[in-house]
Amino acid sequence: MRSPRVLILYNEPVLPLSHPDALSEHAILETVDVVHQELNDAGFDVARLGASDDPGVLLAGIREQRPDVVFNLFEGTGDRNDTEAHVAGLLEWLGMPFTGCPAQTLCLARDKPLAKHLFRGAGLPTADFFVVDALPMPERRLEWPVIVKPATQDASVGLDHGSVVSDPQHLQQRVEHLLRTYGPPVLVEEFIPGRELSVGLIEAPELRPLPVSEVLFIDRAPGTWAIVTYDAKWNTESPDYLSTPPRCPADVSEELTDRLNDLAMQAFRLLGGRGFARVDFRVRADGRPYILEVNPNPDFSPAAGFANGLRAAGLNHADFTVSLVQAALIRRPLAECNA
Repeated sequence: MRSPRVLILYNEPVLPLSHPDALSEHAILETVDVVHQELNDAGFDVARLGASDDPGVLLAGIREQRPDVVFNLFEGTGDRNDTEAHVAGLLEWLGMPFTGCPAQTLCLARDKPLAKHLFRGAGLPTADFFVVDALPMPERRLEWPVIVKPATQDASVGLDHGSVVSDPQHLQQRVEHLLRTYGPPVLVEEFIPGRELSVGLIEAPELRPLPVSEVLFIDRAPGTWAIVTYDAKWNTESPDYLSTPPRCPADVSEELTDRLNDLAMQAFRLLGGRGFARVDFRVRADGRPYILEVNPNPDFSPAAGFANGLRAAGLNHADFTVSLVQAALIRRPLAECNA
């Protein structure tokens, strides 16, 4: 009996290394190498396919490789991040089982304002917000300060210490900058002071939370905000990176842990998550948590926050990688399984 054939699908970097957002896009190549080795060591027949803006490359690669399952590491291209969900949709259309969340979940989570409306409709706490699609600015009804984000980006793209603003002039300038750089929509939300916590979720096979993780804010430079900027996440030589070390498990009370776990699982199910995800929170000093976002395709690197949660739970990254493939293989159509 032959070993199942696994095709690792990933986004081929398209941004030049000189681009300010290139670090987050090029990091996928290291993760591909790790997953390839883990699956190869587990006895799978492994191939890899990098795709970018041409869906024909993906379709041709699937037909040529004829995998039993796709390990989906495609995060969207640096110039068209909406392709993250499009690729999952193509795999679903082809009837190809793949790891991770389905296209619907990726679409809903990618649109931060839409996800926040869904959270509110389900009674889940999230910060007050409004959306700017074009200038002039709509009337502001939020308390200062506010944080301004590209509404459909992830990986902290577009976030720096100028993202938090405390007056109308700087708000106008920041919105104009993001509209010009990333296009609409722009999300303006109440800035929640406090702790930055996250909960990883896995289906093993039942949905379960991983230990709560925290980004610590230490030795911050004057004039900076306690936020996870792009540099804090990707630029390992930056002051922001050095002043935001992770702690997992976080030092949180049992009561807060239970509350975060419950909210994370509700949000995951609300968006139709599958396999694994991470839910990010801000928590006020009085213990009130607010959902920032659901990340249905978190950084899968063994050095990333999600992997920290696996280790804190006593789980091995390679074993979890294999379990995702096994779960996807079970989803193969019955006719294929009997072929």
